Amino acid sequence: MANKTLALYERVRRWPAGHWLFTRAICFKAPYFGSISPRIETLEPGRCVASIKRHRAITNHIGSVHAIAMCNLAELTGGMVTEVSLPDSMRWIPKGMTVQYLKKAMGTIRAVATPSIPVVHADQGYELPVDVVLTDAAGDAVFKATISMWLSPKPSSPKPSR
Repeated sequence: MANKTLALYERVRRWPAGHWLFTRAICFKAPYFGSISPRIETLEPGRCVASIKRHRAITNHIGSVHAIAMCNLAELTGGMVTEVSLPDSMRWIPKGMTVQYLKKAMGTIRAVATPSIPVVHADQGYELPVDVVLTDAAGDAVFKATISMWLSPKPSSPKPSR
């Protein structure tokens, strides 16, 4: 069975405003992500790219993009790349995140998330580090994160008795 999230992305990304529509669907499912008004630009197994435009709602007292808005973007891209990279028999949840703030984040910020190791099927849970780098319009890194994702087998559904 194909990954449902990836299949939806592949179907709608070619439509006019398809990336916007897909991102809105993700933000409907996980509403907090909508607080940063993200746009998912690329989604494929092993890679997710998304961006946010600097606007008043996500700025801090010095006018740059707020640190937590960048954490939110990192978690969105890290979660999306994990979701579409998993075997259907597995599930995931974030366990923790370490971050580095490298420079003041101004303007449009783009995040690229990639798993540090290959995602594989396993009979028991394991930790998957996902690296996320956020850059500004000049391509300079402004933020780096490593998100620890916990991957585990989906519970078996009991077979209905006859």
